[in-house]
Amino acid sequence: MDSLTRRRFLERLGLALAAVPLGAATARAADAPRRRLLVFTKSSGFEHSVIKRGADGSPSLVERVLTEMGAKHGFDVTCTKDGSVFDTSAVRDNDAFFFFTSGYLTDVGTDKHPAMSDAGKAALLDAVRGGKGFVAFHAATDSFHTLPDPTDRSNRYVAHGDATDPYLKMLGGEFILHGKQQKAWARVVDAKFPGMDGYGAERVERMGEWYSLKDFQPDLHVLMVLDTQGMEGAPYQRGPYPVTWARAHGRGRVFYSALGHREEEWTETAMPTMVLGALRWAFGDAKASIPPNLSSVAPRAAEIPPKS
Repeated sequence: MDSLTRRRFLERLGLALAAVPLGAATARAADAPRRRLLVFTKSSGFEHSVIKRGADGSPSLVERVLTEMGAKHGFDVTCTKDGSVFDTSAVRDNDAFFFFTSGYLTDVGTDKHPAMSDAGKAALLDAVRGGKGFVAFHAATDSFHTLPDPTDRSNRYVAHGDATDPYLKMLGGEFILHGKQQKAWARVVDAKFPGMDGYGAERVERMGEWYSLKDFQPDLHVLMVLDTQGMEGAPYQRGPYPVTWARAHGRGRVFYSALGHREEEWTETAMPTMVLGALRWAFGDAKASIPPNLSSVAPRAAEIPPKS
C-alpha cells in the first residue's frame, strides 16, 4: 500500500485499540508479575497478509496489534516465526501462547523460518495441559492436519475422532477447506464470555473467509456459530457449526476463533475486544464458565460437506 493508505490504515488501528474498553484491562494486583505472551506466526503453509512482515522486517499487522495491546493493558509480548523457540525456556517462561499459523509447523515451508521440532510440539502441548493459556485465530486450525494428508486432501473429509492429531485435539477442531470470501451471519452464543460483548448483537453479519471445520472436541464451550443457510459453495453444504469456542485442556485454557483473515477485522473495535478478552481468560485473569454446549447449540456440527 502507498504511504497515504498505510498512514490511514495505522490511524484506524490506533483508534481501534483506543476503543477497547478500559474495563477489559487485566485487573491484577499492582505488584503482581507482568504476564508474558509468546506470539507465534510461522507459515509453513499459506502466509496470510495479516501476519506477513514488511520487506524490511517490520512487524506484521497482527504483531503490531498484540504488541500495542500488551503495552496498553500491562502484559509483555514477544513475537516470533522461529519454531525452534519451543525448544527453549520460552515454553516455561510465558504464561500464554498466541498462534496464527498454517501448515505442518515441523516443516520449514513457505516462510523459510526454522521449523518446530517434534520435541518442541510435545513441549507446547505439555505446557498447555499443565496450565498455560493458548489463544489461536483463523489458520491455526490449518496447522498439523491429521495424517496421512494426501495432495487431494481426501483425508480431511474424514472424521478421525480419537485418532485426530494431538495439536488439533488440544485446539478443538480441524480445518477442511474454505469457499470464496462472502458475507454470512454468525450467532453469538455466549456474550458473557470475556470480550464477546464487543459484537454487540446476538447475530452479526460479517464479510470473511469462512473456514469449514470438523473433528470438534465434544467438550467445546461454543461462543459463536456460523449460520450456513444461504452461503455459496460446497464447503457450506452442511448444518451450522462452531467458529469460535473455548475449552479446558487439562489445567490449560484454550480459545480459538476462525475469524481474522481480513485486515479490517484487526482494525475495528470488535476484534481487538475479543482478542483481549480471550487473552485475559487464557492468562487466568478473567473468569468464565465454559460448560460443554456443542450438542445443544450446534447439533449438526459433525456433518462434513461434500468434497469439492
